[in-house]
Amino acid sequence: MTGHPISETVASLMPRAKAELTELVAFQSVADPAVYPKSECEGAAEWVAAALRTEDFQDVALLDTPDGTQSVYGFLPGPAGAPTVLLYAHYDVQPPLDEAAWLSPPFELTERDGRWFGRGTADCKGGFIMHLLALRALKADGGVPVSVKVIVEGSEEQGTGGLERYAEAHPGLLAADTIVIGDTGNFRAGLPTVTSTLRGMTLLRVRLDTLEGNLHSGQFGGAAPDALAAMIQLLASLRAEDGSTTVDGLTADEAWDGLQYPEEDFRKDAKVLDGVELVGTGTVADRIWARPSVTVIGIDCPPVVGSTPSVQASARAQVSLRVPPGQNAEEATKLLTAHLLAHAPWGAKVSVEQVGQGQPFRADIASPAYTAMADAMRVAYPGQEMQSSGMGGSIPLCNTLAGLYPEAEILLIGLSEPEAQIHAVNESVSPDELERLSVAEALFLRNYAVSKAV
Repeated sequence: MTGHPISETVASLMPRAKAELTELVAFQSVADPAVYPKSECEGAAEWVAAALRTEDFQDVALLDTPDGTQSVYGFLPGPAGAPTVLLYAHYDVQPPLDEAAWLSPPFELTERDGRWFGRGTADCKGGFIMHLLALRALKADGGVPVSVKVIVEGSEEQGTGGLERYAEAHPGLLAADTIVIGDTGNFRAGLPTVTSTLRGMTLLRVRLDTLEGNLHSGQFGGAAPDALAAMIQLLASLRAEDGSTTVDGLTADEAWDGLQYPEEDFRKDAKVLDGVELVGTGTVADRIWARPSVTVIGIDCPPVVGSTPSVQASARAQVSLRVPPGQNAEEATKLLTAHLLAHAPWGAKVSVEQVGQGQPFRADIASPAYTAMADAMRVAYPGQEMQSSGMGGSIPLCNTLAGLYPEAEILLIGLSEPEAQIHAVNESVSPDELERLSVAEALFLRNYAVSKAV
């Protein structure tokens, strides 16, 4: 990609970007001390803070948020009277899951097949590097024309709400004229896309108890209520036969009227095995952007290796519910909790604990900031027009910021296109996407400054 000074500058900075992303990926920054030491997140936060100081950011601080994690803040003043833009990313990552299934170590950036592999390369350590590249390119081409605030969250993947609560308690800290959330992705690699909607989420932990202790399955099985079997039956009640989500009282028939997701493309992106059907009804876009979906993301039960012939006394599961725009996550949480309490078989004792929650989000894509971004993406992706799509994932901070700063425009871009396989094994980022989106962000900041000056 050549022909524009910003493009050429970003291209020249890519080797440095790769080296920095390699350093950042090396931190095992899963925001759950039961999985990795807290020091890994603290190390990543310190790295981010040092990077901001190197770029002449002021007031750089590690914010101790109420959930016990740290978010990193910095401010780069722009010309007098210039608008303020908030750039967001997060340095915490999902656990690597089955490390043996990774083709290269998950916390060691590895180049393969034209992509950079490693946990967090796309989601969302790469998003922070994207912000740095954009700012460096502007500095090299006349200076940054806006005031910039950067906030890099430390617990986005856990959904524990630390930064949301901190922002609410310090409402002036993140105030901005426009906000760029660098945590989504293009609909497809090479197709410039802004995300116009996000599903919210609720995360519940449910426990069933049926016996005072495990029993011999030969002596008691057949009459003794098995907690694991009860859990399986309870979780099955959350889906219809076709796989549609069926939570009592929760509407699940909304339709998506924007950019569509062809089923054959989805099957390829999701790597669905031949002969296996997709779940749910309606278009793919309906199912993943406009309707709720429930997923059992964890279940405690005896592993196959070492299991004993026992009737289980207790069972526990973690259930995630994605909540589409137009629905309220708090109300969805109440409905899901009531469903779990009502559908436990055999009078099993049920307890439900809320672990995390975030509201859905819908952006105003007709706002001036989106026009500035469309112009920028037209340069960064020659011959392509900016598209808007939904995203099934959640970024709880979006609604917090929208509530705190109702006049601010919020744009969502990022590196998590389908090939990135975020949250799965062998996550990767396309360096071409990183380069082009960094160009787009730099040009957006320049376009936006001009639009506000007129």
